[in-house]
Amino acid sequence: MKTNIILIAVLALWPSFHLMAQEKTDTDTDAVSGATRLTRKGGKAETSPSRLTVGGYGEAVMTRNFYSQSFNRYKKPQNYAGDKSHGRFDLPHVCLNIGYDFGKGWTMGSEIEFEHGGNGTAVEIEAEEAGEYEAEVEKGGEVNIEQFWINKEFLGGKLNVKAGELIVPVGYSNARHDPNQFFTVYRPEGEATIMPNTWHQVGLSLWGRLKDWRYEAQFLSGLNSESFTAENFVHYGATSPYEFKVANNYAGAVRIDNYSLKGLRIGLSGYYGYTFRNTLRTPGTKYDDVTGALAIVALDFSLNRWNWVVRGNVDYAHLSDADDISAYNQANWTHHKYQDGNPHHYTNIGSSAVACALEAGYNVFSQLPKLKDEKLFVFGRFEHYNTMASGTYALMYKYTKRFRYALGVNYSPVKQLTIKGEYSYRFFEKPDNNGLASDSPLYKQPYNNEPSVSIGVTYTGWFL
Repeated sequence: MKTNIILIAVLALWPSFHLMAQEKTDTDTDAVSGATRLTRKGGKAETSPSRLTVGGYGEAVMTRNFYSQSFNRYKKPQNYAGDKSHGRFDLPHVCLNIGYDFGKGWTMGSEIEFEHGGNGTAVEIEAEEAGEYEAEVEKGGEVNIEQFWINKEFLGGKLNVKAGELIVPVGYSNARHDPNQFFTVYRPEGEATIMPNTWHQVGLSLWGRLKDWRYEAQFLSGLNSESFTAENFVHYGATSPYEFKVANNYAGAVRIDNYSLKGLRIGLSGYYGYTFRNTLRTPGTKYDDVTGALAIVALDFSLNRWNWVVRGNVDYAHLSDADDISAYNQANWTHHKYQDGNPHHYTNIGSSAVACALEAGYNVFSQLPKLKDEKLFVFGRFEHYNTMASGTYALMYKYTKRFRYALGVNYSPVKQLTIKGEYSYRFFEKPDNNGLASDSPLYKQPYNNEPSVSIGVTYTGWFL
């Protein structure tokens, strides 16, 4: 069945693949308004003569990691310092966008995503669960519908009402996740770790553009705290193993972007909602006062001027009742760990998480008139993130405090295609041993650094 669905989709869209008539998005077009991506822009029809628009983006990646791939490498790092390197090939995201303008301000948008080859389940070796093989239900289906909404435009685009499967625009990476909107081969690591990415849920949105301001407010179902983990904080909280998403709790998300200065965009986004009891199980009266309130605030910017592209973000998230939720999840793990198909992790959870990053790239070809139609960005990036920034169990998970820098190039022979290459180096805070000898029983072994080399081929374009 999965093969048939994929084959039908590819065959239906194949005649359009060679057209590439129009760039799908510039390097700072928001990926969440939908109407700017798929049908209309600023209340005016796109250049395509058809009401139907077809686009997409995709990434093919090869990576060589020069560190151990053992699930246990953080528990006893001294045992894995000499492990051999390992390589991976991947299709992180291949997406097809289909939009239609019905007229009179009514538009439809959709995004079908094939993630890591399009499987609905993946087998992982869980470090947090003693290295057990675990089949993760990550999407609730074989093909992931990342967007599907109906939008009604009012007042020439100043006000829009949109309902359906929406992108939740919290943080830079959720609002701008197309391959030409970040320099690294993979999506920015920090935000993609601490929050759902790409974060999408069924909900209602009010959004619009007022001169130099763009705003959006969303009403959504809450996340599920049973899917939170020590290593990924609330990343898995938006997924559902069921054929529906439980909505016992509700949440809200907001985002405001300002474009007053030429080439500069500054965005502020936030999220608030309860996460406990957003499941099919009833926790019992012992947890009557537990809400698992999740609050996220994120500030990001992008500058595209003078042949430079500079981007940055700062994100902070706080989860109330983290200790009570950890205790509840641990108790449920003990009770349900032998059940087949159990989709949840049941690990300890931090009270807060942070992520911050800064990247900058310069278009070298801007200085070569003969190559003005091509681009070659030489870039650098630094980021820090921690899924256990605070909380009772933070000392047990010191390896979640991570730093990473990357150096590389992005080459675009045409606007829609980008070939990426990078060297990255992930490292950790060294423990304070206060002069202790390495053979002392009190000596804390530092974690091994994790360098890697990656190459990626990406496209981002309109086909029709």
